[in-house]
Amino acid sequence: MIDANTKISAILKEHPAALDAIVSISSKFEKLRNPFLRKLMAGRTTVLMASRIGNCSVSAFLEKLRPLGFETGACTAAAGGEQRQLPAFLTSIAPDNLVQLDVRPVMEGGKDPLGMIMETVRALRKGQLLKIINTFEPAPLMLLLEKQGFESFADTISADRVDTYFYKKEEVLPATGSLPGKGEKGWDALLQSFNGNMQALDVRQMPMPGPMLAILEALDTLPENTALFVYHKRVPVFLLPELEQRSFAYRVKEVGEAEVHLLIFRT
Repeated sequence: MIDANTKISAILKEHPAALDAIVSISSKFEKLRNPFLRKLMAGRTTVLMASRIGNCSVSAFLEKLRPLGFETGACTAAAGGEQRQLPAFLTSIAPDNLVQLDVRPVMEGGKDPLGMIMETVRALRKGQLLKIINTFEPAPLMLLLEKQGFESFADTISADRVDTYFYKKEEVLPATGSLPGKGEKGWDALLQSFNGNMQALDVRQMPMPGPMLAILEALDTLPENTALFVYHKRVPVFLLPELEQRSFAYRVKEVGEAEVHLLIFRT
């Protein structure tokens, strides 16, 4: 039984043909064909949320899935097509207080724009807002910066452009920032506690987005009471919110300039 609250990941797992059915609803769902974006977003997106993105009703969304054998529940709880209004203060920002960063060329080049984004975030002056231009809503980044005191708002301009605004809450973001779960405290003790119950994964030579996909796939089959030890070239900041979303804890140990070790385990 699926309804407005069913996650897209559950639907895709149940029936492979559901991907084509969902994509046929709106061109905005073409991004689901990208394995990286599908892995990242489908687990967080409900039918209700997807119907809003696709500018359709929940009933129309579910109707596309019924021929595949899905039983559908009540769909009158909410309808798609509801467009969030851009907050008024975002429409009257002084040019000097708006920092704009278009990461589409970087993404198209197969590179990770995170370093550039975080450098820009740290350089923001009090009162300034950051607008990131991308082809999709950057949910992992929104979650990460929320933990550092930012509010965010994603404004869908077209099927290939989403403007996401980031602005500080009343708290001041420290210049250096910090990553949740980062640090070496308890590292040796944790290694010892998982002695004999640890799987190793080396993603250092994988091109983007290979490392994140490989780690998430390994976690999907990770046995109970077992930790995943990952050899990485950098702190995978986009991965961290996803781990918390999946109820995994982690520790990060920076060994060198291009050598990072991660220990990931269930909470």
